[in-house]
Amino acid sequence: MAQRNPLAWLPSIRDAQQARRSARPQPPEQSMDPRADHRRPADDTPPVQDSVIDAAVYVDGRRQEGPTDILDIADLHRRTPSHAGALAWIGLLRPSSSQLLAVADEFGLHALAVEDAIVAHQRPKLERYDDTLFVVLKSARYLDAAEEVEFGEIHLFVGKHFVITVRHNDAPDLSVVRKRLEDEPELLARGPEAVLYAVLDAVVDGYAPVVAGLQNDIDEIETQVFAGDPAVSRRIYKLSREVIEFQRAAQPLLPMLRSLGEGFEKYDTDEELRRYLRDVADHATTVAERVSGFRDMLQNILTVNATLVTEAQNDEMRRVTEASYLQGEQVKKISAWAAILFAPSLITGVYGMNFTHMPELDWVLGYPWALVLMVGISVALYVVFKWRKWM
Repeated sequence: MAQRNPLAWLPSIRDAQQARRSARPQPPEQSMDPRADHRRPADDTPPVQDSVIDAAVYVDGRRQEGPTDILDIADLHRRTPSHAGALAWIGLLRPSSSQLLAVADEFGLHALAVEDAIVAHQRPKLERYDDTLFVVLKSARYLDAAEEVEFGEIHLFVGKHFVITVRHNDAPDLSVVRKRLEDEPELLARGPEAVLYAVLDAVVDGYAPVVAGLQNDIDEIETQVFAGDPAVSRRIYKLSREVIEFQRAAQPLLPMLRSLGEGFEKYDTDEELRRYLRDVADHATTVAERVSGFRDMLQNILTVNATLVTEAQNDEMRRVTEASYLQGEQVKKISAWAAILFAPSLITGVYGMNFTHMPELDWVLGYPWALVLMVGISVALYVVFKWRKWM
């Protein structure tokens, strides 16, 4: 009896999908994204193989010597009995829409998930389409010199007997994950969920240096704040933005991993993989808690910095006020002495005009009287200014 091809219906489905793609309008997220290619695939689009980083079929966790072409791998995967523990793993880097659609046709990927993978720039999420999981992850790498977090994006299609990874950035390097699993065939033999676990583990482990870098920068900022560095406010604001972006990448992992855990029994996940995934969930929870703490710390540091800046401004205003007061006191003293000296100057100026007819000039007591008048006015002014505390 001839073996029935389980995917004999695939050509008709391909034709139907092609007809729907040609008639279907652009997805709204793609039309809004300036980085997306808004043109329809042309006939001269590069072949799928140009976007393949690595592709292989694994049986019982061991890589099989054979074809590296996508279509050949898909055909080999279809011809390998499911009970043989076969797993096809294909890694794509920056595939065009037509290249990814070609892979989707071969493995029957859902159109909505494919559209998300084409457009990229998605939030981290986990969605199930029939028997296929679609997972979006955000990797992170801390650039210490620029004090920035560089993000990458990974899309995973996890089926019953295949895994397709799509990256739109060079980071993270999944070849390390592949090598780790190839060195542990017992783990890889546990199925596609083992690949999902390894990628999740690599992404979460990659968060640790980011957390350490952010913690180090926060410590430096605290030192700057209490040293009175005027440039620290800008640094706090910039680092706060990086922490928020990092939290947006790490925080969604918790409900994703919780959702995976809830499906362990339903989808009969391997018991050992359950333990591994719970371990990843613990690490992800630690990262999320640390990042949440960073946001609170930066908010508190910003508040303390604002308080210190206000205190410094108040001190400066007090010094200016004190200087102005002292200057005013000096001006009052100078003004008082100027007034005291002005009275004798006025009297001497009047009698120094040398007019011919000035009766006081012929008065015998005129000179003593003028002296007494000058001294009396000066003493009176001195007493008044002293009483007013101008002297």
